[in-house]
Amino acid sequence: MDDSKKYSNRTNKQLHAHKSDYGTDYIHTENGDEESRSSTSKQDLNIGGDIPPDGGYGWVIVACVFWLQVNTWGINGSYGVFLSYYLTNNIYPNTSSLAFAFIGGLAIGCAYLMAPVTVCLIRRYGTHAVLISGIFIQSAGLVAASFATHPYQLFLTQGLCFGVGMGLIYMSYLGIPPQWFERKRSIANAIPAAGAGTGGVIYSLAIQSMIERLGLAWTFRTIAIVSLAANLVSAAFLRDRNKATESRHTPFNLPLLRHFEFILLLGWAIFSTFGFVAVNFSLPNFAISIGLSAHQSSVVGALHNLGQGIGRPLIGLTSDRLGRLNVATFFSLVCAVFCFAIWIPARSMAVVSLFAVIGGMVSGTFFATVAPVFVEVIGLQELPGALSLLWLVLIGPGATGEAVAQALRRPTEGEAAYKNVQIFSGMVYVGAGLCLWVVRGWKVRQRRMVEDEHTHTEEEVCEETVVSAREVEWKPLWDPLGVGRDMVRWYHV
Repeated sequence: MDDSKKYSNRTNKQLHAHKSDYGTDYIHTENGDEESRSSTSKQDLNIGGDIPPDGGYGWVIVACVFWLQVNTWGINGSYGVFLSYYLTNNIYPNTSSLAFAFIGGLAIGCAYLMAPVTVCLIRRYGTHAVLISGIFIQSAGLVAASFATHPYQLFLTQGLCFGVGMGLIYMSYLGIPPQWFERKRSIANAIPAAGAGTGGVIYSLAIQSMIERLGLAWTFRTIAIVSLAANLVSAAFLRDRNKATESRHTPFNLPLLRHFEFILLLGWAIFSTFGFVAVNFSLPNFAISIGLSAHQSSVVGALHNLGQGIGRPLIGLTSDRLGRLNVATFFSLVCAVFCFAIWIPARSMAVVSLFAVIGGMVSGTFFATVAPVFVEVIGLQELPGALSLLWLVLIGPGATGEAVAQALRRPTEGEAAYKNVQIFSGMVYVGAGLCLWVVRGWKVRQRRMVEDEHTHTEEEVCEETVVSAREVEWKPLWDPLGVGRDMVRWYHV
């Protein structure tokens, strides 16, 4: 064996060893060469020769998931209207604002708790059986809430039962749109994510109007009937591609926890969820605290949801063009700026409405980009198991986010009652952005190392003599200085 071949084998082994230690996956091609499985590479997407349609019936799937979002998270997103009604009308005497805040948080927490359960059920019974079960459980929770006469009954119905049903629905369809798209994956994920904001607009305005005209009980029943019909129609047209993509439906993919980049993704998710829940549920009552009417507060809640409906598709479209990690990092930090620069000084309907719209456009960045970002870092096959861990971790932030906000609220301080909540929201979005920024630096470094390996290999193939006398020193992916430099380097990731 000549010197050039020895050199090539040695550097390939070095890179393989370093990357194996730091979580980079490898596949073996037919000629025996090892190639890095970047989540955006063809190998990761075209598993077993499968090519995502990248359109066609995929757009029907996007539409179905959009309407499922409207009638699950859209209903949950309007809980701020219910919360404001509970706090201002003293329906259940001697019940604290903290207790009411836990109802909405309990629904989110239960939805996240269903992630590993749903994965096991789908593996055993299939997507549609689990999805339809969740649809009926969610509607049953809303109907049962209409008969509640004590606060604990609201916990069991509007909180626990509704949350379990919503979780079964959400976890059943969440991973389906990425299976149908490759180049347009971010926009295909962001359009359904906008359903939460669209549903929030519809239900926020509708709930306030129905409470005034029909009363609380019939409001719950009407929502239950409408959501049941709409969700069943969407479920009828939904199709997964689990067999084609060979998705691994493992409830707990614990080996992922050994990778620092995955831990940072969880940090991004935790901080983003705390911020989103605090902003989304607090805005309507914040409007009342600065002297606005109940009707104006419901409009503020609707505007925030409208912002989500507009912003999430735009974030998805931008992600496909500028890079998923780039866009998610940027808008997470932008939301922090909006909390400090616009929400804190807001004292009029105009300024509150401005924050509701533009803040809503970026406050749900995590939900608009979670699946594409996770695929970018850990790959498509591992997505179900990774999301199960993710939602399990988010039970705490989802269930307690608004309770933390209510604990920080100072009702005796008048217009400044929500100042601590505003500062808290801004700071957690800063934390979210920083976590993802570091992951971005890691991803850029990974891409550059793979490109350097390929470039070096091509040079050796072209040259018959020894390419260079120098040894290439491969540094680990999590070298702090290297990652720090790549954090500020422009790269499409």
